[in-house]
Amino acid sequence: MPDLALPSLPAAPRTGRAFCAAAARLAVRSLYIELALYPKPGLVSLVDSGSHRDMHAGTFLRSLFALRHYFVRITRAGIDGAPFPVLRELGIAAERRMLEATGGVNTHRGAIFCLGMLCAAAGWRHGRCLPLSPAGLRRTLLAQWGDALGKHHGGAGGQSHGQRVAALHAVGGARAEMARGLPSVFELALPRLRNTLAAGRGERAARIDALFALMAELGDTNVYHRAGAEGALLVRQSAQAFLARGGTAFDGWERMALDCHRRFVAHRLSPGGAADLLAATCFVHQLDGIA
Repeated sequence: MPDLALPSLPAAPRTGRAFCAAAARLAVRSLYIELALYPKPGLVSLVDSGSHRDMHAGTFLRSLFALRHYFVRITRAGIDGAPFPVLRELGIAAERRMLEATGGVNTHRGAIFCLGMLCAAAGWRHGRCLPLSPAGLRRTLLAQWGDALGKHHGGAGGQSHGQRVAALHAVGGARAEMARGLPSVFELALPRLRNTLAAGRGERAARIDALFALMAELGDTNVYHRAGAEGALLVRQSAQAFLARGGTAFDGWERMALDCHRRFVAHRLSPGGAADLLAATCFVHQLDGIA
């Protein structure tokens, strides 16, 4: 009987298209997961607008719709082994579409950067039949684009608010985080999320714990921009206090998280960088499932 096993060949174009579509759906879904999570201190959710007066859940949904094709394109670019300048131009075009969709409101600039690069890394690995494990994904980010990411200075308009704040307050910001292969995702938030899931507390609790872990450690330039070093300290101390009580493992966690939300709103604190990285964490956690 002849051997009917398929030969080891590169993925057919249709398979590549299917993977790009699946990765893009997961990226958009991860952003929606972040939006839908509650209580989420100071951040926009389906329940309220947090510390923001210029945006609400509808603004985020319009942004998500505008970004869906970007994630397809940047995953395809990753499969093709595109250099960083190509990925950067895709990201800049996606920012323009986001701003057009939201009337000039920045809903997802950080997510365009970090989730876009993760899609590119996933595409690169898929195109070479490599597993989509978190460790492999991080190796690819660093090996393929790490040097370029370390030299990246933002969009066409010069330094972003985040980069100016990072320089002023000597914090890393999104560029430094990405240049190091997203340590806050791979070393901090993802282990916390998976530990909570392993303890049987479910996906919502796991995402809350991961978010608070990010807020407790991250030098979030969104917070520094809105409230300076004093606001950043309040965010870190509030998150650390939540985790010191056991996070979602203690019975009163939801009340404490809601109190934290109200406190952040009163001080106009919005840890948007942590929110972007939470979406990235959700993407990495679920990526193996689309292979």
